[in-house]
Amino acid sequence: MYAIVDIETTGGHASANGITEIAICIHNGKKVIERYSTLVNPRRDIPIYISALTGITNEMVENAPPFEDVAHDVYHLLNNKIFVAHNVNFDHSFVRYHLAAAGYDLQCNKLCTVRLGRKIIPGLPSYSLGKLCRHLGIENESRHRAAGDAEATAQLFSLLLQSDKSNHIPQALKQTSKEQRLPANLPKQDVEALPQSPGVYYFHDQKGKVIYVGKAKNLKKRVCSHFTGNNPGPQRQEFLRNIFNITFQQCGTELVAFVMEAVEIKRLWPKYNRSLKRFEHAYSLYAFEDQRGYMRLAIDKHRKMTGAIYSCNTLFEGRSILMKLIDAFGLCPKLCFIQNNNSECSGPNTGNCACEGHEFVTDYNQRVSLAINELNKALPTFAIRDAGRTDDEHSCLLIEKGKFYGMGYISHYFNADTLDQLKNHLTPYPGNDYIRNMVDSYAIRYPDRKMVFAG
Repeated sequence: MYAIVDIETTGGHASANGITEIAICIHNGKKVIERYSTLVNPRRDIPIYISALTGITNEMVENAPPFEDVAHDVYHLLNNKIFVAHNVNFDHSFVRYHLAAAGYDLQCNKLCTVRLGRKIIPGLPSYSLGKLCRHLGIENESRHRAAGDAEATAQLFSLLLQSDKSNHIPQALKQTSKEQRLPANLPKQDVEALPQSPGVYYFHDQKGKVIYVGKAKNLKKRVCSHFTGNNPGPQRQEFLRNIFNITFQQCGTELVAFVMEAVEIKRLWPKYNRSLKRFEHAYSLYAFEDQRGYMRLAIDKHRKMTGAIYSCNTLFEGRSILMKLIDAFGLCPKLCFIQNNNSECSGPNTGNCACEGHEFVTDYNQRVSLAINELNKALPTFAIRDAGRTDDEHSCLLIEKGKFYGMGYISHYFNADTLDQLKNHLTPYPGNDYIRNMVDSYAIRYPDRKMVFAG
């Protein structure tokens, strides 16, 4: 038995919105044998634009029963039935959420007439309920009202049952089939094409624009995890409705997938990505010459397209590095902006310091240059050589002087004698501390995969 459901609501997600009308048509596989319909008091105002769409006003539902008063009837109509709706995950999420709030746990199989329509009647320009019904000659004089739309969906479902020569409906109902969990607009073959290997995946909207980028140790498993559960929150519901296609890049290792995800989020700026989007270097070490000709070092907020000597996440880290250089090379804390008061210089050359004009510019600047060179030498240059996408290649990520340079794939037989030889086989990518720290941590965990080059 099938329960064909349509609801009208105060908004697009269950956790913050109510049901204003619900209609259920019980279908025995041949015809509708029972009908149920009622207005529902959502106990909140119905937005004007929704009233304009559905015709349901606050006055109409004022004396209607709240959902908990009809929950018993709704649950027993749906229990042990197959839940059918046009874009079933929307209706199911609302009904299940509000039934749970009333103390009922709805567990049932689902069928989506959008997905079934795409399979059984392929090639149509649109699978919205209104356009699909017009194409098939199904009349609906109560569009955007629960009873009218449920009745139209029931007629559509009858036609799909009759036209299902390839047994798409029985296949969708198999216990092993998880197709009904998929977003209504996502082709099943996009998921079936995903390999069980590391990589980066991209969710695209109806226009092909990337709206989400993710990384995975197992692409198929990770992508499918997005479609499990019954989270009724607004972001998830909107997110699922906007997924129309999936593409992917295979990566040799999970580390490469992590780095590629970070790079692609910065490049594409997808709508639904939150983490990593705004990850930037917070502070950098800069060198500049003042009006007297003295070279000065300073930790300042990171600025793009500037010649930073070193970048870091915290002011503390930057100041710690600078203080070590001051101690090691006898630099002036005032000229390095570590000491900002008008007191006597606290550096090692008090009374004969550059900040007081007592040291030749060339002598002081030579020590600053030595400090910068020593810092550059201390920054590591190494590559991570690891598994590739196939047996005859390796993945390779390069850190050059403490900064992420890029990555790529090299032949299983390739041996780099010099850093320049290796760089010719890699693609440069923009880096940040997040990427650098990931690669550094990986090198510590797997020292046998690390190739060290002279700085």
